[in-house]
Amino acid sequence: MLQRLLSKDLPRSPWLAALLVLLFLGLAFAPFLFPGVKALNVAAKILIFVALVASFDLLLGYTGIVSFAHTMFFGIGAYGVAIALSSVEEASFGTILLGVVCALLVSTLLSLLIGLFSLRVRAIFFAMITLAVASAFLTLASQLSDFTGGEDGLTFSVPELLSPGFELSEEPLALPWGEVNLNGKLLTYYLIFASVCAIFLTLLRIVNSPFGRVLQAIRENDFRAEALGYRTVVYRTLSNVLSALFATLAGCLLALWLRYNGPDTSLSFEIMLDILLIVVIGGMGTLYGALIGSVLFVLAQSYLQDLLRVAGEATAGVPLLPALLTPDRWLLWLGLLFVLSVYYFPTGIVGRLRERAVLARLKGMK
Repeated sequence: MLQRLLSKDLPRSPWLAALLVLLFLGLAFAPFLFPGVKALNVAAKILIFVALVASFDLLLGYTGIVSFAHTMFFGIGAYGVAIALSSVEEASFGTILLGVVCALLVSTLLSLLIGLFSLRVRAIFFAMITLAVASAFLTLASQLSDFTGGEDGLTFSVPELLSPGFELSEEPLALPWGEVNLNGKLLTYYLIFASVCAIFLTLLRIVNSPFGRVLQAIRENDFRAEALGYRTVVYRTLSNVLSALFATLAGCLLALWLRYNGPDTSLSFEIMLDILLIVVIGGMGTLYGALIGSVLFVLAQSYLQDLLRVAGEATAGVPLLPALLTPDRWLLWLGLLFVLSVYYFPTGIVGRLRERAVLARLKGMK
């Protein structure tokens, strides 16, 4: 049953399997294990990044296409929901569905055009074209203030069932380590959790299907794949469209969680850099790497400053260390952590754990 659910793409490493189960359970019960507004926001951000990074890995890790337009489709999803909900007086699930469908249609059209007109060029040229398109879209979203809210963005309300004011229980759930408010925000979190699980399992099915095998063949040697009779431009275009659609769905989830969207929220180039870092940390061509990389990166991004503050206070009497451990230098330490992760895990965390499992089996056979 589990093999079918995971499309027979098992972790292939006991350590990796244990880590994935731990992270899955941690995210599934995050509202109850880590009560508090910040912890819940971090958990929701991790889930959204899992879907976003996994969709990008379909393009980069499995097809070998470098695109900088991924955040554009992420933003289209967020703006689709934001525009739909901000244009009505009373929010409803039908309005959300309309926004999602419109966003998917726009993403399909744009990704298809980019694929058909740009995927015939190679490597860096395609990447530069996607970067130009994404930059143009960011400028457009910032300028069309009547439609997108401009630099200020759009704030909107969600259906009552998903709003923080909707109470499932008058009294919060008391736990030994804190209280959990049973409200619409909790329902929104589990809506995101279920949606991300569905997106992840669908992507697993795609990459382990015959279509996914062709994508991997194109990644390894597109000339040989073409010689075998596969129309590589068609497959690369379909991969681009599918990746864009899943990124759009991730953007829709972001808008529902924040109840706000603006250019810096979903279209920023910094988000694109974060996606690239997470893919490298987790491991390219391994969807499980999207989960592990997202957890590590978002946790470091959210709590590294707090850790540095505590470390700085603990080393107050040591020369130079308090200046190095100040929270203002958190980007320096984040960069150092990234360099170390690449050095010790050149194939990503998932790739490294799988390599170790293979070596252990070979030694056992001897």
